[in-house]
Amino acid sequence: MPKITYHHGDGNADAFDVLDNTSIMRAALLNNVNGIIGECGGQAMCATCHVYVRGEVDGLPEISDDEDEMLDCTAEDRLENSRLGCQLLAGRDFDAIEVDVPRSQS
Repeated sequence: MPKITYHHGDGNADAFDVLDNTSIMRAALLNNVNGIIGECGGQAMCATCHVYVRGEVDGLPEISDDEDEMLDCTAEDRLENSRLGCQLLAGRDFDAIEVDVPRSQS
Protein backbone atom coordinates (compact mmCIF):
# COMPACT_ATOMS: atom_id res chain seq x y z
CA MET A 1 0.00 0.00 0.00
CA PRO A 2 1.44 3.42 -0.96
CA LYS A 3 2.41 5.85 1.78
CA ILE A 4 2.29 9.65 1.91
CA THR A 5 4.00 11.70 4.62
CA TYR A 6 3.09 15.37 5.03
CA HIS A 7 5.67 17.49 6.89
CA HIS A 8 4.56 20.74 8.51
CA GLY A 9 6.56 23.85 9.35
CA ASP A 10 6.19 23.24 13.08
CA GLY A 11 8.13 19.97 12.83
CA ASN A 12 5.09 17.70 13.01
CA ALA A 13 4.27 15.17 10.31
CA ASP A 14 1.22 13.17 9.27
CA ALA A 15 1.75 9.81 7.53
CA PHE A 16 -0.91 7.67 5.90
CA ASP A 17 -1.15 4.47 3.93
CA VAL A 18 -3.43 5.18 0.98
CA LEU A 19 -5.18 3.26 -1.76
CA ASP A 20 -3.77 3.20 -5.28
CA ASN A 21 -4.84 6.12 -7.46
CA THR A 22 -5.40 8.41 -4.47
CA SER A 23 -3.86 11.82 -5.08
CA ILE A 24 -1.73 13.58 -2.50
CA MET A 25 -4.49 16.20 -2.30
CA ARG A 26 -7.35 13.70 -1.87
CA ALA A 27 -5.48 11.76 0.83
CA ALA A 28 -4.89 15.03 2.70
CA LEU A 29 -8.56 15.98 2.52
CA LEU A 30 -9.74 12.52 3.61
CA ASN A 31 -7.38 12.64 6.61
CA ASN A 32 -7.88 16.31 7.58
CA VAL A 33 -4.27 17.31 6.91
CA ASN A 34 -3.85 20.96 7.83
CA GLY A 35 -2.79 23.19 4.94
CA ILE A 36 -4.16 21.26 1.96
CA ILE A 37 -7.46 22.74 0.81
CA GLY A 38 -8.02 21.34 -2.68
CA GLU A 39 -10.50 24.10 -3.49
CA CYS A 40 -10.96 23.11 -7.17
CA GLY A 41 -11.40 19.42 -6.41
CA GLY A 42 -8.30 18.27 -8.24
CA GLN A 43 -8.64 20.03 -11.57
CA ALA A 44 -5.27 21.88 -11.39
CA MET A 45 -7.12 25.19 -11.27
CA CYS A 46 -6.40 26.69 -7.84
CA ALA A 47 -2.95 25.74 -6.42
CA THR A 48 -4.41 25.18 -2.91
CA CYS A 49 -2.80 21.73 -2.82
CA HIS A 50 0.74 23.02 -3.46
CA VAL A 51 3.44 20.88 -1.86
CA TYR A 52 7.22 20.59 -1.97
CA VAL A 53 8.34 17.05 -2.80
CA ARG A 54 11.20 15.85 -0.60
CA GLY A 55 14.10 14.07 -2.27
CA GLU A 56 14.12 12.24 -5.57
CA VAL A 57 11.02 10.21 -6.32
CA ASP A 58 11.15 7.87 -9.32
CA GLY A 59 8.11 7.80 -11.55
CA LEU A 60 6.73 11.30 -11.06
CA PRO A 61 5.17 12.57 -14.28
CA GLU A 62 6.41 15.70 -15.98
CA ILE A 63 4.64 18.89 -14.99
CA SER A 64 1.79 19.55 -17.42
CA ASP A 65 1.14 22.99 -18.91
CA ASP A 66 -1.88 23.47 -16.60
CA GLU A 67 0.10 22.50 -13.50
CA ASP A 68 3.00 24.70 -14.58
CA GLU A 69 0.68 27.69 -14.91
CA MET A 70 -0.93 27.12 -11.50
CA LEU A 71 2.44 26.71 -9.79
CA ASP A 72 3.07 30.36 -10.68
CA CYS A 73 0.03 31.27 -8.51
CA THR A 74 0.94 29.55 -5.23
CA ALA A 75 0.71 31.22 -1.82
CA GLU A 76 4.36 30.34 -1.11
CA ASP A 77 7.25 30.68 -3.53
CA ARG A 78 7.47 28.15 -6.32
CA LEU A 79 10.60 26.07 -5.93
CA GLU A 80 12.26 23.44 -8.08
CA ASN A 81 10.43 20.71 -6.13
CA SER A 82 6.99 22.38 -6.18
CA ARG A 83 4.06 20.25 -7.34
CA LEU A 84 0.29 20.29 -7.13
CA GLY A 85 -0.80 17.43 -4.91
CA CYS A 86 -3.86 16.80 -7.08
CA GLN A 87 -1.65 15.79 -9.99
CA LEU A 88 0.32 13.01 -8.25
CA LEU A 89 -1.35 9.63 -7.75
CA ALA A 90 -0.29 6.92 -5.31
CA GLY A 91 0.59 3.65 -6.99
CA ARG A 92 0.75 5.19 -10.46
CA ASP A 93 3.37 7.88 -9.76
CA PHE A 94 4.93 6.74 -6.48
CA ASP A 95 4.89 4.02 -3.85
CA ALA A 96 6.05 6.31 -1.08
CA ILE A 97 6.45 10.06 -1.03
CA GLU A 98 7.26 12.76 1.51
CA VAL A 99 6.10 16.31 0.99
CA ASP A 100 6.41 19.60 2.83
CA VAL A 101 3.23 21.63 3.20
CA PRO A 102 4.06 25.30 2.59
CA ARG A 103 4.04 27.31 5.84
CA SER A 104 1.48 29.85 4.68
CA GLN A 105 -0.98 27.05 3.89
CA SER A 106 -0.63 25.42 7.33
